Amino acid sequence: MMRLWISYLQLVELFVSSLVHLLYGFYIFSSAVAGDLSQALNEYFHKHNVNVEVKEGMGEGEREANADDLPPIVLVHGIFGFGKGRLGALSYFAGAEKKDERVLVPDLGSLTSIYDRARELFYYLKGGQVDYGEEHSKACGHSQFGRIYERGHYPEWDEDHPIHFVGHSAGAQVVRVLQQMLADKAFKGYENTSENWVLSITSLSGAFNGTTRTYTDGMQPEDGRSLKPICLLQLCRIGVIIYDWFDISWLKNYYNFGFDHFNMSWKKMGIWGLVDCLLGNAGPFASGDWILPDLTIQGSIRLNCHLHTFPDTYYFSYATKRTTKLMGVTVPSSILGIHPLLFIRVLQMSQWRYPPDVSPPYKGYRDEDWQDNDGALNTISMTHPRLPIEHPNCLVEKESDCQPLQPGIWYYKFVEGDHILFIVNRERAGVQFDLIYDSIFQRCRKHVFRKQPPTMPNEIHH
Repeated sequence: MMRLWISYLQLVELFVSSLVHLLYGFYIFSSAVAGDLSQALNEYFHKHNVNVEVKEGMGEGEREANADDLPPIVLVHGIFGFGKGRLGALSYFAGAEKKDERVLVPDLGSLTSIYDRARELFYYLKGGQVDYGEEHSKACGHSQFGRIYERGHYPEWDEDHPIHFVGHSAGAQVVRVLQQMLADKAFKGYENTSENWVLSITSLSGAFNGTTRTYTDGMQPEDGRSLKPICLLQLCRIGVIIYDWFDISWLKNYYNFGFDHFNMSWKKMGIWGLVDCLLGNAGPFASGDWILPDLTIQGSIRLNCHLHTFPDTYYFSYATKRTTKLMGVTVPSSILGIHPLLFIRVLQMSQWRYPPDVSPPYKGYRDEDWQDNDGALNTISMTHPRLPIEHPNCLVEKESDCQPLQPGIWYYKFVEGDHILFIVNRERAGVQFDLIYDSIFQRCRKHVFRKQPPTMPNEIHH
């Protein structure tokens, strides 16, 4: 009887979680559509002239030239995220890209693996056709080549023209994998790449060491690769396969999960191919070449085994947390302050225990270390790479205490907030939004450089 009651509660929880996620997805999609319609109507009925104000003493040409001399700051989105050009005028980073003269917001696969996204990011910047690598493509059962960028967004990118990267959630791990690929000269036709193409990496709620949420959502803790028969991720898997199979062009132009290189369209695989994918015999979910296995603790350890912290790159991370201790028990630190999408997950993750009959993911694992979380990632996972070995790191209480910054060290800071506080909806974070992004951009522009400080567009040197 008890077992039936537990199964009933689990099904209720699955239904509620699915409904909440579906409603939030619909809210984001409808917000983007409403915003685009409003903008289109506004432009149609109210033609307006844009007057550009230029500061006295600096011509427009000089301003643009100085901006072009700045290293770009590249904002890399996380899971289910999107870049510029997707979901209309909606911004994943809630408009933070407008805070600096030179910011790029690439659109990468929202559910594709960390490896595939890192490859896509390289070609987005340098230009050309995305090459996922022959060996990897054969092993995972997808096309070797993907999207074509006629012109890269920063084709001059090299060691003399390095880049600042800011990654949210899984985006931070994508950048680390990309830097390792550059160090390993893993891009065919680009034999001169090096880790020094990356000037700095800033992580915002970064997924460095995995998350126990993957197990509550349906990943098997035994291996960190396979899915439970009935779970939220199974519903997600089915929905994504059907979405890609129908291949509605205008819809995919608006939002794309990033699996085009798996050729899951009805035009290419037909009805039997769809059945094969749904049964788990083909596609990204069969080969494991999607993002969730990379976000388990075991998957993160597999990735981290090959990733280095490099001596000439600057590293900084913000670890978010929405839990507190109440009579020795870890519980959500707020009710109204946590997004409805994440409140149940904050509670679940704070109480989650690794199954006693399953081998722990690493030697020395303790459940209590993983209880603090932000509803998507455990706080211990966001500070710095620590599994399988701990990388050089330094806790920052006040940013002035760590000046001047030293390369090769992960400076990290704790921030009170849930996982989506600093994205999509700027109003939720309030003044904290500006404090976080202003500090990130200011650090990139004024405190992180290898040769000499860059000339800011608004600075006039006498």
